[in-house]
Amino acid sequence: MSKLVLRNIARRYGPVEAVGDFSLELAKGEFVSLLGPSGCGKTTTLRMIAGFVPPSAGTIEMDGLPISSAESVVPPERRRMSMIFQSYAIWPNMTVGENVGFGLQVRKFPRAEIERKVDRILEVVQLGALKGRYPAELSGGQQQRVALARAIVVEPEVLLLDEPLSNLDANLREEMRFEIRRLHDEFKITTVYVTHDQSEAMVTSDRIVVMNKGRIEQVDAPQVLYARPRSRFVAGFIGRTNFLEGTRDGGDVRFDGFSAPAAAVEGANGTGTLLYSLRPQAIRLTREKRQGPALAIEATIAGRSYLGEYWDYQARPLGGSKALRVSTSPNTVFEPDSRVWLEIDPAAMVRVE
Repeated sequence: MSKLVLRNIARRYGPVEAVGDFSLELAKGEFVSLLGPSGCGKTTTLRMIAGFVPPSAGTIEMDGLPISSAESVVPPERRRMSMIFQSYAIWPNMTVGENVGFGLQVRKFPRAEIERKVDRILEVVQLGALKGRYPAELSGGQQQRVALARAIVVEPEVLLLDEPLSNLDANLREEMRFEIRRLHDEFKITTVYVTHDQSEAMVTSDRIVVMNKGRIEQVDAPQVLYARPRSRFVAGFIGRTNFLEGTRDGGDVRFDGFSAPAAAVEGANGTGTLLYSLRPQAIRLTREKRQGPALAIEATIAGRSYLGEYWDYQARPLGGSKALRVSTSPNTVFEPDSRVWLEIDPAAMVRVE
């Protein structure tokens, strides 16, 4: 039995449909991220799961029992869920230990058990030495850990996180992604995580739900979303990519500045304009033409950017009007306006709609 099931839920505000026909099943202990741009409906979906917002249609079930529908909603405090907000919402007049133990106190746990549970979770989140400090004495990352500890210590059935890292700087955000995943691996709590940052979703999630305009575009494991996007939106939102438009011409598919054998290109039997996604990492830059199964396309370096971990080149095929983005190692250096060869494996070109 699935832990959490959303069946055709929708949420309308007057004539505006914030979420429409959204269906998803989460297994027990699964970590699922809702990913998409601002206004796509991901936070509204999370608030429906939490019980703060009733669905306009559809149902939400937990452990096979209905908890939300248009007719009735189980209150948030009776859902056995914990939610972490963007602002952390930790109380400034309480110490770290008091903040973390507050939920247990509300649930009338004995004082000795509260102390034991609080001490254990603070050690897990690496805040044991800061139990007596107040929030104003903590860094942003430490405050985030307090919020995580407070949510986990009550042993919820489902953990909900609403863009919890958006207030942190870039380095701390990267560190906390791994911390959130580490805590999930330790406690195995079914988790729904809302973010607009695809890197956060890729690092933390078992599966990612890509949302656009209140609808699901694709649900898959991170590596599948990246390698096999089904739509132009998903391909462009998950990482960087080149979009190639081609048309069938006999035994070839003609693109801007080059062509490829139709037999080697996915979905080349269609008519009209064929759209493909090609990741920058899937293109190889060389100084000389080499023999091999890959397409060899002569090009000119139209621009470049050094990003530390890699070079981001813009290489324009001779006779083409658009440059392709190509990622290479930091030691692979080509000068602007120099002639190069692009090696492209046609199998790396993914047909999208």
